[in-house]
Amino acid sequence: MAVTLTSVPIPKHSLSRLQSLNGLFAVYKKEGPTSADVLNSLKEALLKEAGVKDPNPRKRKKQALKMGHGGTLDSAASGVLVVGIGNGTKMLSTMLAGSKKYRAVGELGKATDTLDATGKVVNEKSYDHITREAFEEKLKQFTGEIMQVPPLYSALKKDGKRLSVLLKQGHEVEAKPARPVTVYNLSLQDFTPPLFTLDVECGGGFYIRSLVDDLGKALSSCAHVRELIRTKQGQFTLDDHTLREEQWTAQHVIQSMQPCPGSEVTKENGTKPSANLEFKRALNNQEKEDKNSNDEKGVLTPPP
Repeated sequence: MAVTLTSVPIPKHSLSRLQSLNGLFAVYKKEGPTSADVLNSLKEALLKEAGVKDPNPRKRKKQALKMGHGGTLDSAASGVLVVGIGNGTKMLSTMLAGSKKYRAVGELGKATDTLDATGKVVNEKSYDHITREAFEEKLKQFTGEIMQVPPLYSALKKDGKRLSVLLKQGHEVEAKPARPVTVYNLSLQDFTPPLFTLDVECGGGFYIRSLVDDLGKALSSCAHVRELIRTKQGQFTLDDHTLREEQWTAQHVIQSMQPCPGSEVTKENGTKPSANLEFKRALNNQEKEDKNSNDEKGVLTPPP
């Protein structure tokens, strides 16, 4: 039987230890909050655990903990959100430009202003003429190097402000010009009109909402995204690597983190081991002390 990872006391000066970590890890983003909201909640949880009173994760200057995320997920989307801590934030540009995988559920016959289910319906068309064969044939046009126009409701900015914010404030916003994007794999997993399910592997800067909207138009109908899940980003997968909210602790972060290249230095080369390695050793030592203490008291310790 699998044993759930239990809380291990964090060594003294845990804030300074936390601040010395450098690497990448992934958390699960649920539907609803923005990616920035998730990052701030994660920061707050780690800082509180480290003993910081009334942490303010949104404060820009003199941040107690340097963290960032590697690619915005829409508020209505869920799945893998890669996080950089310390010098790991310098590696996030690789995550932004790298490969990502998604599973998207779309709905034919209705178009919305946001291109997903959060927006208002702006167009309705028949979809009875669309067959699975026609759908799969049309997917070929959206595979490889293609040009794509980003959605108006997006994290892209104009004059320093997000287009989505400007639209909500009542400003007129022009669509950004089409730009080159890459689709490595695109397959139809389910076709039950009006709903369909796609598996997508794409490069950086690609919008699933635009893909579904363009597909609907190409099929002489219209469509929008009903559900969107990011299942993989870089080496991080939804099933194997994401930390759920109840796992937002220093111990879980350290054990799941991919350190920056060259950050873990062994004694063999005569240099000082990294803070990441020292912290892991401190946790291991603490676990050994707890086990020895339990052995002396005759308490059985569950196997790892």
